[in-house]
Amino acid sequence: MGAADPRRAVPVGAPDATLVDDVRARLARRGGAPTSSDVTAAVRASGVMLGSRALAELDVAVRAELLGAGPLQVLLEDPDVTDVLVNAPDEVWVERSGRLVRAPVDLGTPARVRELAVRLAAAGGQRLDDSSPTVDARLPDGTRLHAVLPPVADGCALISLRVLRRRAFTLAELVASGGVAPALAPVLRALVLTRANLLVTGATGSGKTTLLSALLSVVPDDERIVCIEESGELTPHHPHVVRLLARRANVDGAGEVPLAELVRQALRMRPDRIVLGECRGAEVRDVLTALNTGHEGGCATLHANAAADVPARLEALASLAGMGREAVAAQAASAFDAVLHLRRDGPRRYLAEIAVVRRGPAGELVVEAAVTVAAGGLPVRGTGWSALAMRIGLGAA
Repeated sequence: MGAADPRRAVPVGAPDATLVDDVRARLARRGGAPTSSDVTAAVRASGVMLGSRALAELDVAVRAELLGAGPLQVLLEDPDVTDVLVNAPDEVWVERSGRLVRAPVDLGTPARVRELAVRLAAAGGQRLDDSSPTVDARLPDGTRLHAVLPPVADGCALISLRVLRRRAFTLAELVASGGVAPALAPVLRALVLTRANLLVTGATGSGKTTLLSALLSVVPDDERIVCIEESGELTPHHPHVVRLLARRANVDGAGEVPLAELVRQALRMRPDRIVLGECRGAEVRDVLTALNTGHEGGCATLHANAAADVPARLEALASLAGMGREAVAAQAASAFDAVLHLRRDGPRRYLAEIAVVRRGPAGELVVEAAVTVAAGGLPVRGTGWSALAMRIGLGAA
């Protein structure tokens, strides 16, 4: 008999639907948002005749069904998993240690996948139904949810979950793991301590948030950091960090608080450093304005395929706020001192380039390489090195 295929989806034990309904009814009678202990008490009060070990396992499964992601919860709790992707009931993938692998999970039927997607969206305060078939939400534990219902999704609801890891890595740990070349660590530290304004760029999953959290941990303890984010992903090890989180409109279309508004509010909070978790829209105008009004040491992240693509990306986003190319070049050249660009090569995520920002001879925005990481991880100086060295106090060394 041949060995079993580890990729084959197999049914995952799920609590009996009648039991779940009973527990849900008991919790509804209690009122308020149920806690894990409430669920435990309701399971025990249901009169299920099981041994202590089986009851404990059932308790975990019911809590996952009511408060978590059901059969996906065990995947989300795996410390090596960063993403959980559902393409079909028997087609669940996880990114583990930087690689996509098939998970041995079977969610049953397309109807159950839809029910799970709708419940997760509701947990994130969002609506997901035929009239609103897509959702982008943040779950109570910080997990990012994206879901799409048929017929926009072909055949079955699609669920994408990105896990929020609360642990902050130090700069030394990023060097030890190969994420930052050892020779670049002093340069990064000098950029932070000289209060340079930084733009951290890269593709999705390249490590932008991880690097930015490590850099913010280098900020002196007597400075106040105001982080503005959609999902609360930044985890700097620092004693004085406050957060502002964007809020989407509720099911009635009211209550939205966008990132652009939070940037304006942050200016009134006596910040030493203003940090925008991600520039993805018109809020880039407010970030450029803030960093041009004496707020040094600010940071932001931006999706870009290469450091050289930053001018085009900024122009595209700023156009949403009515800014022209010349205005973007003038503002960005004085707002940002350096671009830190990350790349992802399979499971490896690393700082690939440090570039400086300036205006070109025709007034255009130019991002010029100061240091690039060559094959083998060795930094190579580029034409922008002199400007970078002057900025961080190294002269032309």
